[in-house]
Amino acid sequence: NGRWATGRGLPRLAGHRQGAQTLKQLLNSCRSLGIPMVTAYGFSTENWQRPAAEVDFLMALFEQVLHEEIHTLAENQIQIQFLGEHQDLPPSLQRVIRQATQITHCAAPQIRLRIALNYGGRREILRACQRLAQAIAQGSLEATQIREEHLQNHLDTAGDPDPDLLIRTSGEMRISNFLLWQLAYTEMYFTPVLWPDFTEQDLVQALQIYQSRSRRFGGIEPNRRT
Repeated sequence: NGRWATGRGLPRLAGHRQGAQTLKQLLNSCRSLGIPMVTAYGFSTENWQRPAAEVDFLMALFEQVLHEEIHTLAENQIQIQFLGEHQDLPPSLQRVIRQATQITHCAAPQIRLRIALNYGGRREILRACQRLAQAIAQGSLEATQIREEHLQNHLDTAGDPDPDLLIRTSGEMRISNFLLWQLAYTEMYFTPVLWPDFTEQDLVQALQIYQSRSRRFGGIEPNRRT
């Protein structure tokens, strides 16, 4: 977002505002394409290192957009959920997060939007390990009994399927501490397009490339013997 704005002679804050509009547009595209779940990386645990003015603007932007879009999301049967640690967010933003979660909750949403806010993949795994350690200390679980599903059940995404496709924009070739556990067998698509410029056509291209890949999950293709 920042690079998009700087390249146009605009303040970085303008890039964040345009990025929010892009997410809104792409969410409608995903809904029309029948994609049942989308997860967007809104703010990482490392983003607190950015200038205070930019962080403050982002927090205010999150709050404003959520407040403006809550009822539209609900009317369109878009259920919003949040990943990450929220106790360090501004109290007013925490309230809007709770409101958005409650108002958009429905039994059969057309699409679920998960926003990773103050989220870090390593911190998420650490929190899950701490919960398992607490269960062991309380005697409700033996260390030798721990299986993958025990840890999965303590992640922010507990009960949800792992992502099928990760789209990383802006020419970056890394996952930046995002859903580290869940991305074990996710297909990855990297594009030089900056997020504010990412369109429905770019999304369709990513999906077409995804569809051309063979997902074997460590096995072999059915028609191959070796």
